[in-house]
Amino acid sequence: MRSLNIAATGMQAQQTNVEVISNNIANMNTTAYSRRRTEFNDLLYQNLRRGGAASSDAGTIVPAGVQVGLGVKTVAVYRITEQGSLLNTDNTLDVAIQGKGYFQVQLPSGEIAYTRDGSFQLAPDGKIVTHEGFTVLPGITVPTNAIGVSINNSGQVLVKLDGQVTPSSVGTIQTTVFPNEAGLEAMGGNLLKETPASGGAVSGNPGSPGYGTILQGFLETSNVNVVAEVTNLISAQRAYEMNSKVIKASDDMMSTVVNTK
Repeated sequence: MRSLNIAATGMQAQQTNVEVISNNIANMNTTAYSRRRTEFNDLLYQNLRRGGAASSDAGTIVPAGVQVGLGVKTVAVYRITEQGSLLNTDNTLDVAIQGKGYFQVQLPSGEIAYTRDGSFQLAPDGKIVTHEGFTVLPGITVPTNAIGVSINNSGQVLVKLDGQVTPSSVGTIQTTVFPNEAGLEAMGGNLLKETPASGGAVSGNPGSPGYGTILQGFLETSNVNVVAEVTNLISAQRAYEMNSKVIKASDDMMSTVVNTK
């Protein structure tokens, strides 16, 4: 019976759906986390009677054929890149991007990764780094004798030295945009990397046309909507249960046939 295999594909699809939802809920407090959404497609169809086929020698045709579907498959886990809420931390090196863009981070391997997590810190040499110690490009160093650090909306890092009235610029934090943000591949640790699906990275200064601005003393929170995720979880659970009932019903029908005397 086809229904056994069809319902099994439905259970597998909903299992993946629940796994994605659980990851969203688990990361509801992760800085700058973008929620994921599972997308499905129906599988191939078997044509038991093809629509449009001739039904007689008089030229009549079948108006509607007989097609039997073979189930469902997971085709994508799509990342929703809408802006999360901004949380005021009053921390000097916490920065958030208002609008489009990603910070550039240099990994120990030399590879460039991207993130919207702006919870930056200072390395022992004064360089601005992530919480893992990875350099935030273009590699800005704050002097050890600086008594104040400010970052304006354009990403310019200004430091005030003792006895100095006017702050000095030590560099500009650039951001990067992509033609298809959803095509970026998650690496863990709030980091993403470029893929052929995302298109090439285009760097620019914050506030330029097409780029978001920088807000110092704020962090972007996760864009997970807990109420919506719980609703989706209940829906996925019900769909899983219904598919399991289809398998049970099909099994009962087969038992009826086997036990027929």
